[in-house]
Amino acid sequence: MSKQTPRKQSARKPSAAQQTTSQQAAAKQAASKQADAQQADAQQPEKQADVQQATGRKAPGTHSGAGSAKAGGTRVPAPAAAPAPETDGAPAKELSRRRLLGTVGAAGAAGLVAGGAGGAAGIAATRDDAPEALTTVGSTRVAFRAAGGGHQAGITTPLQAKGHLVAFDLAPGTDRKAAAALLRRWSRTAEELMAGRAPDADTGVALDAGPSSLTVTFGFGHSFFGRTGLTKRRPLELDPLPDFSADALDPARSNGDLWIQIGADDALVAFHALRALQKDAAGRARLRWQMNGFNRTPGATAHPMTTRNLMGQIDGTNNPKPSDKDFDERIFVGRDADQAWMRGGSYAVVRRIRMLLDDWEKRSRHDQEKVIGRRKDNGAPLTGGSETTPMRLDANRPDGMPVIPANAHARIAAPESNQGAAMLRRPFSYHDGFREDGAPDAGLLFVCWQADPLRAFTQVQRKLDRGDALSPFLRHEASGLFAVPPAAERGGYVGQPLLEG
Repeated sequence: MSKQTPRKQSARKPSAAQQTTSQQAAAKQAASKQADAQQADAQQPEKQADVQQATGRKAPGTHSGAGSAKAGGTRVPAPAAAPAPETDGAPAKELSRRRLLGTVGAAGAAGLVAGGAGGAAGIAATRDDAPEALTTVGSTRVAFRAAGGGHQAGITTPLQAKGHLVAFDLAPGTDRKAAAALLRRWSRTAEELMAGRAPDADTGVALDAGPSSLTVTFGFGHSFFGRTGLTKRRPLELDPLPDFSADALDPARSNGDLWIQIGADDALVAFHALRALQKDAAGRARLRWQMNGFNRTPGATAHPMTTRNLMGQIDGTNNPKPSDKDFDERIFVGRDADQAWMRGGSYAVVRRIRMLLDDWEKRSRHDQEKVIGRRKDNGAPLTGGSETTPMRLDANRPDGMPVIPANAHARIAAPESNQGAAMLRRPFSYHDGFREDGAPDAGLLFVCWQADPLRAFTQVQRKLDRGDALSPFLRHEASGLFAVPPAAERGGYVGQPLLEG
């Protein structure tokens, strides 16, 4: 074998300088790769923590000792393992909206700012569960007319979460016949809506909801009878209410020819009814005033409770109950009434009462309870017991002063203090924003029902007007009195005996 010449060898082998440069470049490349690997390893726990924080799951490859982690010396249960992925190619359904809402308080704001890892979880969290049947709140139906006739709905019906009170005046030229046509149309629409059915030319506002305890109640004001030539059929009980010293009434928001009370446990259902009835009135009656109110939503408390007003007081404790032997006598017009069309009906007094909440809330709870005569937490009388315990109006303190102050609201309004006078109170609270001085324009849409306003509301209000400790915190700003006839007969409409009799 012959030797290779040095020239050929040098052509295949780099020089010493070239070898040095190549070795340095290789060393730098290896060092860079090692640094990148170390940085990735250092960031891995942080990424795992981010994923775990955003999704509520443990990232793969992480461990927590014996199934838990320690935080401040307290053992915290480890997050549950992520569910196995589905194998049919469909994305796994991770979080329903119901579960997300139920856990959002525990997750806190961290889950909302988790970054990229929260994207996938956010998509899954907006996916709803399979459709379910209406809840009992949505499916509850109140009959437009009770079996065998009777009273209109919305009088003894349990309080609903949302309410609208609306008054209309008949349009010029609307006579008795046109008024009858309007009441016929209104009655038909109300019956359809209360049954959960959409009326003709429906707007679709409540398309997805059930009847939600919707009630629609119709009444006639004092002025209606003069406009329709029916003054001889106007009941004496509909005579205007007297003036009271606390009144600061706005005539534009008081009285009216026709009155409608709408109540429902869903705000859209209530608005839907309001809008449908307003459209029905076009050309025959025009809106005079409207008031919107609310109550506590059914199911908001652990068990059924008497509602509270915006002063925080339990309101309605001493209401007459349908089980009382004299309930019908007190609340509904008797069979011997002079105006036969009102037999079985009732009279509604409506008052918009603004509460001076800034002044009220400056008083201590002790002072507030003395003003009312009942405890604020459970509605019990100051003489002891529970909410339903009868007040002992003759109970005195050791110093001889009455336990329930002489001017306490509960004492003055009690039937025992008013010759047995009683009315069924069925109010809504309201909040119409804030006044120029910053005080809340809020209070009570007071609605009470009775067989004779003179012997019920007027008698009690006159006594309250003379020395009620609560009166300085109230302003009566609107008022109305309406005759509410019984429910329509099958195939008929509300007020038909009056308008066609």
